[in-house]
Amino acid sequence: MSFWNYFWLVVEIFFFFAYLVVLFMIITDLFRDHKLSGWWKAVWVICLIIFPLITALVYVIARGNGMTQRQIASQQQAKAATDSYIRNVAGASAADQIATAKQLLDSGAIDQAEFDKLKAAALA
Repeated sequence: MSFWNYFWLVVEIFFFFAYLVVLFMIITDLFRDHKLSGWWKAVWVICLIIFPLITALVYVIARGNGMTQRQIASQQQAKAATDSYIRNVAGASAADQIATAKQLLDSGAIDQAEFDKLKAAALA
């Protein structure tokens, strides 16, 4: 094979993976959108199977702004959940942290050395 054959192979593989990324983003967005009925979701999926490139292009053009808004909302929800979890763990008293670590030790999820580390961190 010549250099150009390898070059075009790399270009084709790149575009194939780029298409797969777009396809999975579209499918994820379809199922994230609660305002769209199940029938319309099915129509979009069927069109993606029958006319993949045209449907993907039409979807991104027609619903691209909504995709962005749903992605941002999803990220904000995940951040809020993470922040809430961190506040709950960080805001817990040393006694609560030690009690949680003791429960983990008793259940077998952690060993004595890990319990001692958690206890030392809670008391620090």
